[in-house]
Amino acid sequence: MTDQKELIEIKSEERRRFLKITGTAGFTAAIVAAASGTLMSSEAAAQTGKEEREREAAADHIMTVATAYILGASRSYPIMQLDFKENVQNATNGKVYVKLAPGGQLGAGGALVQKVQNGTIQAAQHSLSNFAPFAPTVDLINMPYFCGSNQRFVNLVHSKAWKEDVHPKVEAKGFKPLFYVVIDPRVVAVRKGGNGPVKTPTDLAGVKFRVPGSAMLQQYYRMVGANPTPVAWGETPSAIKQGVADALDPSVGALYVFGFKDILSWVTFSQAVPDSQVYSCNLEWFQSLPKDVQDGIDFASEITSAQNLAKVPAARAYAMAELSKSGVQFYSPTESEMAQWQDAGGYQRSEWDSYKTELAGSMENFETLVEAAGTRGRYYVHDA
Repeated sequence: MTDQKELIEIKSEERRRFLKITGTAGFTAAIVAAASGTLMSSEAAAQTGKEEREREAAADHIMTVATAYILGASRSYPIMQLDFKENVQNATNGKVYVKLAPGGQLGAGGALVQKVQNGTIQAAQHSLSNFAPFAPTVDLINMPYFCGSNQRFVNLVHSKAWKEDVHPKVEAKGFKPLFYVVIDPRVVAVRKGGNGPVKTPTDLAGVKFRVPGSAMLQQYYRMVGANPTPVAWGETPSAIKQGVADALDPSVGALYVFGFKDILSWVTFSQAVPDSQVYSCNLEWFQSLPKDVQDGIDFASEITSAQNLAKVPAARAYAMAELSKSGVQFYSPTESEMAQWQDAGGYQRSEWDSYKTELAGSMENFETLVEAAGTRGRYYVHDA
């Protein structure tokens, strides 16, 4: 009881300190101080606040960047928002000051995409699945086994084919993709009390599988034998607990950061689809900037992307370690088992042809993108 009381007192003091710094130096200064561990040091927090005020005053442009994640989430879910802020400010020689709006402060998912599109904010981080309703061509990444592994995803989004074919279609909708964030592939996660591990599609027969609104993901899980059950994300934990759904498919990092550790039994690394994110920017705002500032933001995006790739295995290891403490076990399919997943639901099947022509423009264009996904480029990333 004493320990709990002390913890409450510490949290209350941290909150008071946070509000005080917000009042004197601004919200961004307060969150930077909190993230750097200087919140409780008056001298260090004051220095952080002074630096942030000076940077903002000296900048020619303010760039609000909104995310759905708290700053500490990068330990298990490498969103890299503090790194991106620092990189933009440095790479533009201080001409851009980045105001962070983390933790869903300005919304999440599609709400952030919409705010970027209409220019309410300059940039945001969100999933490619949430991006797809606004820029449909990016839904290509949900084609099973097209770019499910981390390396195939990185190969694809950094390729000349992707930038020449997909980016113009995204820009036509008013967006500039700044950089893509690798998290890890989606998994097959089974609730406690369910049958696991899931090794092959036959193990999914009749399983009530929670799916998001993506028609492609719903079709994939039907193809591999599951019973797709659409459930809103906010209702998913209770649905898994109550047995409304028996399994779900976010990445390991997402399972941990969103609090599923106590309600799961097994996680299978099926590597069908990436649980990937993107930082998008309002294209009109970006194009209004001087050329040297545009180049600085592009370089900052490149730097942050490389930092993200390096962070992936450490973030996964942390999330797995924390999930393991709650009894969650992990399974990696053998080569022959993986072939069964691909045979049952992979992009090569004719059921996906209409999606290929709709999203890529033609079967020929899609095959060019397949080749790009399979061609190792400049960047390497670790796969589970």
